[in-house]
Amino acid sequence: MGRSKLKINMKIYYAFLISIFVNSQLIGQIKTGYLTNDGAWCWFSDPRAIMVEDNFIAGWVKSNGTIEAAKFNTNTTNVETNELYYQLEKDDHNNPSFAKTASGEVIAMYTRHSKKDLFINRLEGDKNKFSFSKAQMIHPISKEGLKHFPRETITYANPYKLEKENNRIYCFGRWTGFKPNMMWSDDNGISWSKSKVIVTNHPFNTDNRPYVKYHSDGNSKIHIVFTDGHPKVEPTNSVYYAYYEKGAFFKASGKKICDIDSLPFEPKDADIIYTSELKEGRAWIADIGQDKNNKPILLYTKSPSTTNHEYWYSSYTDEGWNSVKICDSGPWFPQTIKGKKELEPYYFGGMSIHPSNTNVIYLSRLVNGIFEIERWETKDKGENWNSKAITKNSIYDNVRPYIPQGLKNESNEVVLWMEIQKYLHYTKYKTSIKYFISDGKK
Repeated sequence: MGRSKLKINMKIYYAFLISIFVNSQLIGQIKTGYLTNDGAWCWFSDPRAIMVEDNFIAGWVKSNGTIEAAKFNTNTTNVETNELYYQLEKDDHNNPSFAKTASGEVIAMYTRHSKKDLFINRLEGDKNKFSFSKAQMIHPISKEGLKHFPRETITYANPYKLEKENNRIYCFGRWTGFKPNMMWSDDNGISWSKSKVIVTNHPFNTDNRPYVKYHSDGNSKIHIVFTDGHPKVEPTNSVYYAYYEKGAFFKASGKKICDIDSLPFEPKDADIIYTSELKEGRAWIADIGQDKNNKPILLYTKSPSTTNHEYWYSSYTDEGWNSVKICDSGPWFPQTIKGKKELEPYYFGGMSIHPSNTNVIYLSRLVNGIFEIERWETKDKGENWNSKAITKNSIYDNVRPYIPQGLKNESNEVVLWMEIQKYLHYTKYKTSIKYFISDGKK
């Protein structure tokens, strides 16, 4: 199943883009434009962008497989780029994620997709120059771990620093056993522990792969939302929640699941947010955040069919979990080759939670045949919403929005997303990364 694309004279189109970009700089303080015209990202290696003073640092995979980072000044809209790894692999799973260390450095971490490589670069100390060190390899998988969970593959990197653990940096990904793993560093990311499997079913299944999203308060807690596996593989794919704090994993109520030393736990040991069944559809996850009361907020999808991915918002109170539907988002966004079966029918447009205001989300949904970016806000835990279009009447699809971590609620809102000229597969794409900065009017 595919959607026809409008064909236009490219010279006229690019002239139009330039005029829109220039004019946008003159209308109040609203700023919009391109971070890069050659970049793609997945939505499971995060944080894809972090705030560092008046800048955010982000990264992507270029069309030739090069991993690139960028520093963007939100006041001047100046963009500086730096190559992290030349032609690593053309695959959008490999976008870098970022964390700030206790020493003030920024580290970038990324992998190749389902290979055996995990890389780290460090932002060098010269403040007048945006330049990362050469990539260093990390080997998180241990022989002992493989004895118990015999599958060696590395995908995704998700680093988070916890101040209350002496600024220990935890990094999560899909490593040993094809399962969610964690490792940690106590020296600002220079050396790392071996990885530990966090979640797996019993008996162990080498083909099952839970998908996970993470969010940290940067202080003591790391929130985790995950699924049974991939929705195109699992006939029912449910949604679960747990959090890590002080050496152990807990349910949202604070009931202890297990200590690190007792890992892994099973999905059924965590909170069950949505139990998948055939009528309501298989689930997948979009994002996770923490509200002003330190309670988790989750975004996930239900797919009654692959042509209708529903967006859902779930919040936790002392009374338990409450999930409400936000809207329908439409079908998958990859551009299916005519006469071919879509390989990724569960690739929805995407959702992102404001890291300092979980009442605000940015999402991508199908509007008049094109995926557009919208801002949605609620004041009653998702029962009612106000929405505003960020993109309108677009020529190309706009998907996978992301709000930089560390963005303060009092700051002008920033959202980044991927604009698609071509996306046939996660290895066959021609995409750009765009940004929008609000004028401060909510």
